[in-house]
Amino acid sequence: MSVRLDEIVARYGGSLVGDGGLTVSDIATLAAAAPGQLSFLSNPKYRSQLALTKATAVILAPEFAALCPVAAIVTAQPYLYFARVAQWLNAPLRPAPGIHATAVVESALPASVAIGPNTWIGEGVSLGEDVVVGANCSIGAGATIGAGSWLHANVTVYAGCAVGARAVIHSAAVIGSDGFGFARDEQGAWIKIPQTGRVLIGADVEIGAGTTIDRGALADTVIGDGVKLDNQIQVGHNVHIGDHTAIAGCVGIAGSASIGRRCTVGGGAVILGHLQLADDVHVSAGTLVAKSIAKPGSYTGTVPFLEHEAWLKNFARLRHLDAMADKIRALEARLAELETHRLSQEG
Repeated sequence: MSVRLDEIVARYGGSLVGDGGLTVSDIATLAAAAPGQLSFLSNPKYRSQLALTKATAVILAPEFAALCPVAAIVTAQPYLYFARVAQWLNAPLRPAPGIHATAVVESALPASVAIGPNTWIGEGVSLGEDVVVGANCSIGAGATIGAGSWLHANVTVYAGCAVGARAVIHSAAVIGSDGFGFARDEQGAWIKIPQTGRVLIGADVEIGAGTTIDRGALADTVIGDGVKLDNQIQVGHNVHIGDHTAIAGCVGIAGSASIGRRCTVGGGAVILGHLQLADDVHVSAGTLVAKSIAKPGSYTGTVPFLEHEAWLKNFARLRHLDAMADKIRALEARLAELETHRLSQEG
């Protein structure tokens, strides 16, 4: 796909500096871009690459416009602008409508859907218009997939779950598997608690490869509109994730946790069960969230890594912090007592 610079500006706004008739067909970094490609500068640490770029044009902020040796699209948010142009130039090629001969389909489907080979669609499933279901997918009875959604190969959606419109679910994701619910009997054996809730996923959600979202135990697990989940995330039963929250890879969210709207969670973080995170909370990578967070803001609980011997030595001292604090308080009290005595003597 090749587009003119003035077409891009007409579509997404911004100010054009240079020849609007120049065409671009792809986006690349400042250092790697070649003629016919569009680049962008959003992080100031890369501005030294601007003078040497071979890109046809660069998306950048107003403060860098005078430094640009080629045509420029000037915008207050160059990274967001880049994302939108990149979507336009790299729109995925959707499969042609139709049901593969090896698919097993037990429900009536719209003519606009595309069903890949070896896929199973159970009874009472509802697929919206233009849904794509890749090879080897499994969609259980009574599930609903909203219009325009795309399930890549090997996705499993369990019975009764609902996925909103325009969702993108990547390979090996599992939606609606049983939550981890067990009760212990008198002999110590674990008795399974039936997981009778569903997973309800809103519109414009993206779910990464290998991510698992458990169905609710009694109530539903709910993923709000516009949520973005990275790869290898575990979402426990009855979890609620608010609209437009983004969660990076390898995060674990235990059952019945509630995460607010517009939150971000860094990779490898762990959120314990039955906690509540307010709207606009940002959790750093590797953080263990062990209590509810009531106020918006950024929260970090990581410890910088050290050489192993230094780590052992420092953390051995942590075990004695309470005792050390008691000694310090006693010393402070003794010093105050001595100071009082000294002043009384001088008086």
